[in-house]
Amino acid sequence: MNWLKSPEEHFVDYVPACGDADVGVCVGHIQKKSGLTQSTISEYLAVLHRVGLVSATRVGQWTYYKRNEETIAALGNLIDTL
Repeated sequence: MNWLKSPEEHFVDYVPACGDADVGVCVGHIQKKSGLTQSTISEYLAVLHRVGLVSATRVGQWTYYKRNEETIAALGNLIDTL
């Protein structure tokens, strides 16, 4: 999640194939940086997507993920109230 907060700092070769940096980070970039298999990264991102912590945008054959700051803030507020 920290990598997705500021992708330009964490992904040296970060340039989305679609040319729109606002769509997020491609699974392939995340996989390459993590050293895990693409299927593992895809599963982790799918879980984060299902609970609303990230949004996914499909562009051609690539899927891009970015943080859902609104949901992250709501989760932080919920944790603060516990």
